Amino acid sequence: MMVVTMKPLIGISCCTKLFGTYGMPNHAASDTYVRATDLVVGGVPVLLPANGGHADIATLLARLDGIILTGSRSNVQPELYHGPAHAEGTPEDPLRDAVTLPLIRGAVAAGVPLLAVCRGFQEFNVAMGGSLHQRLQDLPGRMDHSTPMQPNPRVRTAKAHGLRIVKGSWLHRVVGATEIAVNSLHNEGIDQLGPGLVAEATAPDGTIEAIRAVAAPGLAVGVQWHPEYDWERNAISRRILEAFGAAVRSRLMSQSAAAD
Repeated sequence: MMVVTMKPLIGISCCTKLFGTYGMPNHAASDTYVRATDLVVGGVPVLLPANGGHADIATLLARLDGIILTGSRSNVQPELYHGPAHAEGTPEDPLRDAVTLPLIRGAVAAGVPLLAVCRGFQEFNVAMGGSLHQRLQDLPGRMDHSTPMQPNPRVRTAKAHGLRIVKGSWLHRVVGATEIAVNSLHNEGIDQLGPGLVAEATAPDGTIEAIRAVAAPGLAVGVQWHPEYDWERNAISRRILEAFGAAVRSRLMSQSAAAD
């Protein structure tokens, strides 16, 4: 009898955004995450709506084989980490927060592989009990990590600064180096690291740029930069996405073996 091997389902978090002439709310994720899932991770992308309290977290965790938390212009709501109110005009997405934070905690506990990118990285830290700086560029001695105002995407997403990677860490094993260059498109950054998380890389100004949940039964990592932007021309970005895909397939194989 022929055995059909199906691809893993990879959940991709969406934002709520207004589109069209009348500003209708939509659930949206960048095509970069979809393409990376299709072409590097080797999974089937499943967009997860930012439907707040209507999200069935238990069902998502039971059906999904991996989760990618996306970047976004919006900031995590400060009340979720007991921070001060945002400056007027700062975009927020409470419906997304209401989905992603419990989804993160559930994924970490259940061992569903998790890759958190940019805003997702910040959500990861908050979900695990950490806190955030809202504008790194306003802090003494910190770099401006925000998106350059540049219409050319190659310039906007180019490498902006170096990172020092912790020797022996998961990221070190994946990229095979202790120093790499990354893009930088964020205002928020980690203040207090969440319990159970460890820093795997830092920027020259000390900002934490990669984290991992040490006791999670599956891979649970976050990066502050965007490997999905340049995996076609950058081997390190590709390795990060491939390592996530490998973790997803490893868990599926373990589950299959346990079921036999």
